[in-house]
Amino acid sequence: RPSQSAVMFANLLVSALAFNGPALRPRAAARSNAVMAFESEIGAQPPLGFFDPLGLLDEADQERFDRLRYVELKHGRICMLAVLGHIVTSAGIRLPGEIAYGLPFADVPNG
Repeated sequence: RPSQSAVMFANLLVSALAFNGPALRPRAAARSNAVMAFESEIGAQPPLGFFDPLGLLDEADQERFDRLRYVELKHGRICMLAVLGHIVTSAGIRLPGEIAYGLPFADVPNG
């Protein structure tokens, strides 16, 4: 008859294995020829090379790659401006004038 600690250990092991994800494909099989075409693009650096964890470019051509790169740059620039606007507003700097009739920018609270 197994001891109580052995049974407890087996139960812990089985419960931990229940949260194990599916087996991953080998790295070489997971990469398509289209993704390999982007290995020489700017930003592909060792040790990862071209990093596309969501597989957005598995079947993409150069036009799709260029579009996604353009959109990523645009959204990054918008985010930088948003952070700068938050910092400036938190510092107490407000635009002159009114945001609406009878409501000056200076009366709008942070946040």
